[in-house]
Amino acid sequence: MDPRRGKATRTASKAGTEVPKVSVRSSRGARTERSESPAAPKAAQANAGRGGSARGSGSQQRKSAPDSRERPQVRAPGARAKKAPVRAGDEAGAAGAQEQRAPAEGLEPPAVPGPPLSRTGSRRQEDARCPREQRPPPRPAKVPGSGPPVPAASLGLREAAPGGWKLRAVLEKLKLSPSVVSARVEVVNRVVDHLFGRLQNRESEFRDISIAPLRTGSYYERVKISEPNEFDVMFKLEVPRIELEEYRNSGVHYFVKFKRNLKGNPLSQFLEGEILSASKMLSKVRKIIKEEIKNIEDTDVVVERKRRGSPAVTLLIGKPEKISVDIILALESKSSWPASTQEGMPISKWLGVKTRNELRGQPVYLVPKHAKEANGFQEETWRLSFSHVEKVILKCHGKARTCCENSEPKCCRKACLKLMKYLLEQLKKKFENRKELNKFCSYHVKTAFFHVCTQYGEDWQWSPRDLEICFDNCVAYFLQCLRTEELKHYFVPAVNLFSPEEIDKRSKEFLSKQIEYERNNGFPVFGDF
Repeated sequence: MDPRRGKATRTASKAGTEVPKVSVRSSRGARTERSESPAAPKAAQANAGRGGSARGSGSQQRKSAPDSRERPQVRAPGARAKKAPVRAGDEAGAAGAQEQRAPAEGLEPPAVPGPPLSRTGSRRQEDARCPREQRPPPRPAKVPGSGPPVPAASLGLREAAPGGWKLRAVLEKLKLSPSVVSARVEVVNRVVDHLFGRLQNRESEFRDISIAPLRTGSYYERVKISEPNEFDVMFKLEVPRIELEEYRNSGVHYFVKFKRNLKGNPLSQFLEGEILSASKMLSKVRKIIKEEIKNIEDTDVVVERKRRGSPAVTLLIGKPEKISVDIILALESKSSWPASTQEGMPISKWLGVKTRNELRGQPVYLVPKHAKEANGFQEETWRLSFSHVEKVILKCHGKARTCCENSEPKCCRKACLKLMKYLLEQLKKKFENRKELNKFCSYHVKTAFFHVCTQYGEDWQWSPRDLEICFDNCVAYFLQCLRTEELKHYFVPAVNLFSPEEIDKRSKEFLSKQIEYERNNGFPVFGDF
């Protein structure tokens, strides 16, 4: 055999099996048909077995592992694939490159698309420095600990997605007006301070108990969207020397008992046998508030009708635009967190072991949200609340402890959470006449968001330049949770917020279908920008 012919053949075979690299920078590629998830053409699949594919496969496996900062080989929304280099005269190589140019959408991506590409240099420069470097094939989609993988087709992988420009326009729309916020916060603080003073009054049943307001919720977490019209305030009562008895292995609902029923205990009047009654305490707080709002001058305040199972006394302030304020009674205990939380709050690799230990050293809070029992509620039970810890996590959300602080580099974590909340909010408005979305709330979105932050704990994985990719990560994870009917409580992992007992399968399928449609069509529910 002519040695030159052998060399040319080897060169052609190698060139014919090179897989073209793609870049997330080209995010404005050709769109597919609306509402359709693209699939690899049959012709491309058939051709993959011809033209020395066996040798090409072995060559690909011998390539070195990728840089740990690169994404798995999942094509970015709207990205164009670069052509594989073909040398002049290598006809076999040109044919092989042509076959490989078809996108591999038929492969299964991870449950959440991989982290954004490193910005340290362009793809072209990286290719020049590492010509033999090859990324690994995508792995099956899977949520850790959630069961079998979900096919990529069910996650709605598509070629076109909303560009960063659209998402940024939505975020601009969601910004709160500083002047409006300031005015409303002033009104809310005045009303809350007045009611807080009444609870500490000598004539109050709570006069001998240490009480303090604790402001929680989306506004105080700086993730409130659209309008500053909802506020959450806890009135925390310090209750020393209590013990918790878990209700039916629920993980989150507990009976509260005193270790010793001391004489003169100001809460003795709320006991139901040995149990501190959540319903009795909530009713008393509600009665005091209804009486006291009559004494608030220059402000129109009414108490909203009681909602069964709700732990809050809801105030409506002002006319014609109402401000909703949830006053929530909370027991504060300095005892250790219950055993059900031992494996929860998996932030060790995200925010660090030290931070996790510090947060677990925070007090335990219980609110009078009753456990479901048959067709009603067990009204003596209390539910664990972690809103004070969630507030800290969202405030100090960067691993380097300098993320988004002052002039430090920004990230897009909170931006993604706002977009997820807005997506659910808009869908609930769109289908307000249907009952399928009634049981979904922003807490489901926040919980899924925390899990995505755990999976991608590095600050560079949340660069604002990769907003569209990071947002898509969150959407993909939430879809996966809907498909598998599993969304683990972030602090009590034994609790499944998407269990059939909590939300029926039909509702989850309906929401999944609507989010899939929005994802495949550029999120029309966000409006035109």
